[in-house]
Amino acid sequence: MTTMRAAAIDRFGPADLLTERDLPRPAAGPGEVLVRVRAAGVQPTDAAIRGGWVPPGAVIGFPQILGNEFAGVVEEVGPDADGFAPGDEVAGFRVLGCYAEYVAVPADQIAHKPAGVPWPVAGALSASGQTAHTALELLRVARGETLLVHGAAGGVGSMAVQLAVERGARVVGTASAANLEYVRSLGAVAVEYGDGQLDRVREAAPEGVDAAFDTAGHDNLRTAVRLVSDRDRVGTIVDMGLVQDLGCRWIRSDRSAARLRELLDLCAGGRLHVTVRRTLPLSGAADAHRDVETGHGRGKIALVVGDEATLT
Repeated sequence: MTTMRAAAIDRFGPADLLTERDLPRPAAGPGEVLVRVRAAGVQPTDAAIRGGWVPPGAVIGFPQILGNEFAGVVEEVGPDADGFAPGDEVAGFRVLGCYAEYVAVPADQIAHKPAGVPWPVAGALSASGQTAHTALELLRVARGETLLVHGAAGGVGSMAVQLAVERGARVVGTASAANLEYVRSLGAVAVEYGDGQLDRVREAAPEGVDAAFDTAGHDNLRTAVRLVSDRDRVGTIVDMGLVQDLGCRWIRSDRSAARLRELLDLCAGGRLHVTVRRTLPLSGAADAHRDVETGHGRGKIALVVGDEATLT
């Protein structure tokens, strides 16, 4: 049996359970490609799965490899997998299985990686980028409007700020004091979290707020519904309980190769930036989970996989 190195769990629980070990290497089935992974992004969703949450439609089988986004080089192409050849550099997504040296994935879940996009950036783009892109569509953010983004310094929030600015919207982004300058650098008017936040947002957006996207939780939806008249234009990815209480939108990412390709092109053109605040090897996956679970870091963390993976 051919094996590979991967970071996996044998049961649900704390970050210490996520360890690197040898596991069977997958093969490309019909309609699939096998990708040799160079980098895999780390998401709060991954930590939630490790802790016991199961994504809708997913099947957990221990030992379970975690990770839902990656970038790498096509190793094999299965039957009926069109558009790719061995050696192609790609980025992609899969519900589970990306913290590994190899991942088998349907060909309609990958896109060619532009040469100028670094491996950690490409590997950490798909989940946060596609979630933010989906949110702007569902919230109908348009040129000339004002969007409020709670958690504007995080992985999804930083993508939402930039994509909204790219659309021609004005963005007000909330963040901790330490991240205010970073949020400004993304193109938003930065507002500090905490007591008095509602008044500070009103001061930053004197003509009102048209839509709001919450990526942070902490009852931020209560602030958003006092600012946005149409609750169908208030969405969150973290506070399902308040969505039901307040009648707002629960945002789920609508991932596709076409959406990912658009994001990669924006990165290649310098119009979208993925802040990778930290890179770690597969053996550091547990540390990566501890980091993302703090909820305070800028941008993303990426696992750099294999001896040949580089930071450029």
